[in-house]
Amino acid sequence: MTEEVLSFDTIEIMNMIPHRYPFLLVDRITECVPGKYAKGYKNVTMNEEFFQGHFPGNPIMPGVLQLEAMAQCSAPVLLCLPEYKGKLALFGGMDNVRFRGIVRPGDRLDMEIELLKLKGPIGKSHAIGKVDGKIVVEADMTVAMK
Repeated sequence: MTEEVLSFDTIEIMNMIPHRYPFLLVDRITECVPGKYAKGYKNVTMNEEFFQGHFPGNPIMPGVLQLEAMAQCSAPVLLCLPEYKGKLALFGGMDNVRFRGIVRPGDRLDMEIELLKLKGPIGKSHAIGKVDGKIVVEADMTVAMK
């Protein structure tokens, strides 16, 4: 039996999670197997509001926003399961965070999230962010379903 691989555009993502501009940080989910994994991306442009202050003359995407983008990318892994459809996925924590590179305007932050464990409404996953195939950020994340 083959698994159904789903994908979501920006409108479909906004129907799933409550985030809106300027805080919607995932543009597309390219692959999602509910209860297993998701892949998606964020096109980083100079028009992002945070570049006005981080940093003038040397724009870098803040690491905390990279983590938020990966958390948003991870939401469909659980929200597409029947028991969590229509629920709210909340960031519960992060461990083993490593920043390995810089994300700048013009980059595409490709994200891969693998669900490692699900116990009741709590999911633990491993997330990796890449630019041009190189890992720039990774973390173990906890998501709580409400």
